[in-house]
Amino acid sequence: MQPTLTLNNGKTIPQLGLGTWKSETASVGEAVKIAVRAGYRHIDCAHIYGNEAEIGTALQELFTNGEVKREELFITSKLWNTDHHPDTVAQACRRTLENLQLEYLDLYLVHWGIAFAAGEEKEPHGEDGRVKTEAVSLQETWRAMEQLVEEDLVKSIGVANYTAPLMVDLLNYATLKPAMNQIEIHPYNAQLALVEFCHDKNVAVTAYSPLGSFGERSEKPLVDPVVVDIATAHGVTPAQVLIRWSLQRGLVVIPKSTNPNRIAENFAVFAFTLTDEEMNRLNALDRGHRFVDPSEWWGVPYFG
Repeated sequence: MQPTLTLNNGKTIPQLGLGTWKSETASVGEAVKIAVRAGYRHIDCAHIYGNEAEIGTALQELFTNGEVKREELFITSKLWNTDHHPDTVAQACRRTLENLQLEYLDLYLVHWGIAFAAGEEKEPHGEDGRVKTEAVSLQETWRAMEQLVEEDLVKSIGVANYTAPLMVDLLNYATLKPAMNQIEIHPYNAQLALVEFCHDKNVAVTAYSPLGSFGERSEKPLVDPVVVDIATAHGVTPAQVLIRWSLQRGLVVIPKSTNPNRIAENFAVFAFTLTDEEMNRLNALDRGHRFVDPSEWWGVPYFG
């Protein structure tokens, strides 16, 4: 049985989940089934990933076959930036529920702290090359998120990619406190201060892209000499070391894979423990390097 974390509303979340960002529609369904059969009980989704319908089909197959019950799974999804207006938040949530073929979500996150102009385009750009935004405050959006809990469409709500100033602002007006902040975390972007701040405020943190993402192979934590050395010492893979590092920091971790062997490998991280010295060596790799920074293609310095 894998460990769970208790959220600030008393709900529990499996600490290790399957990420589905960039999982192709042709393979994501099978990946979800393989993961659940391997012991995963947490699946992380989002409307913008474009694969929720395929995930929903896989989940229904698992439920119908009696392989797992709905209440045994923790399903997360996210509100995309074009749906921030209070009038469209519930509509967006219901669309995700329809695609996933579920009656409720365990966790629904505001994907980014920025509202895009509504429309067919997922990332609408103006003639100046910058993404078009909409005059909707994050407070308005959060009020609509809170209403989803009142309507029993979701069990918990939270945010993703929120910086410390955005978190401070949110905590000042939230009637329902955010249960989660999902952010990019790996040893090259350890986010030690932001994690400490969130935990101090009793907000859980999910590490996405825990193995690194994008970029040349030489830039990735997976091939960093320190990571490789620690992996060799424990007789495990570098990926397992990276996942274990996040788990021992009290984070929820959602490595993505559609490869059956890697899905199983990423779950086999509970039989070894990193020492304090090893944790410190991994923390020291922090260089504030983001693999996921939309500033370039949005034309908005989101993290700047």
